[in-house]
Amino acid sequence: MVSFGALARKVFGSSNDRRLKAMRPRVEAINAMENEMQALSDADLAARTAKFREDLANGAKLDDLLVPAFATVREASRRALGMRPFDVQLIGGMVLNEGSISEMKTGEGKTLVATLPVYLNALEGKGVHVVTVNDYLATRDAEWMGRLYKFLGLSVGVIVHGMNDDQRREAYACDVTYGTNNELGFDYLRDNMKYERGQMVQRGHNFAIVDEVDSILIDEARTPLIISGPLDDKSDMYNAVDALIPNLVEDDYEVDEKQRTATFTEDGTEKMENLLRDAGLMKGESLYDIENVAIVHHANNALRAHRLFQKDKDYIVRNGEIVIIDEFTGRMMPG
Repeated sequence: MVSFGALARKVFGSSNDRRLKAMRPRVEAINAMENEMQALSDADLAARTAKFREDLANGAKLDDLLVPAFATVREASRRALGMRPFDVQLIGGMVLNEGSISEMKTGEGKTLVATLPVYLNALEGKGVHVVTVNDYLATRDAEWMGRLYKFLGLSVGVIVHGMNDDQRREAYACDVTYGTNNELGFDYLRDNMKYERGQMVQRGHNFAIVDEVDSILIDEARTPLIISGPLDDKSDMYNAVDALIPNLVEDDYEVDEKQRTATFTEDGTEKMENLLRDAGLMKGESLYDIENVAIVHHANNALRAHRLFQKDKDYIVRNGEIVIIDEFTGRMMPG
């Protein structure tokens, strides 16, 4: 027996089918402009970027420019890269522009697909980030696709490990900036620790395209981006609390490996209170009294360090600093 849902999909198509069908008129409009674009000189084709920006300044919306902008990128890609985006790539670019995930089959040129919405959104002059999985791809794509963007008058930057703040600031000031999720994430965290806006390297977050979205937003999302700043020296306190954790047994805490959490049980809390009291580290009657906030923080961190993190597997100690190891790539994540 055919369900109503299956029958409806057969008659009307799935929501995805209807969405793709709705994009066909725009694809046809882009195709209709192809002869016009091919007739332009290189200089006239590149000059369309300034014209689009003028249109935006006069009140036009990005959506109004999608068809002519995509037509411009298609022809510029043919000239600068020797590759002409096909209809399926135009559709993929529209999907990405809407903030949705576009799954491209092998050979359908997902790297080229991204150039369409990247160019369109870069016209606002607020910067576009293209997020990749490693420094090699960021550098390769910035150089490769950069030929197209530069042909159309856009600036291109790339963020890789080892760059100083001035170099990063210059790269982020470009119309299009390539970088890994780790580099972009750590720059954001570091910027939030700066005391003046002029010290920050990023200039805001306007539009981003994520390459290998399943890897970056699902697989690697389990690896935390952790950064530290200068604090009062509490080494003695950390060491004192850390020395108490080996006195606990398995019934004193609960560990969730998937969520990467470790918490004290009721018995564990009572035992920890007694240990801290005997060591002269706890004030008042309860571990959770307001005056013991710092102690609770130290105790929770010490428990997590002992039960969740293994040296030379989850982190290494290098030059007196702890460096986290990405569990998916095995790469060190300094910062």
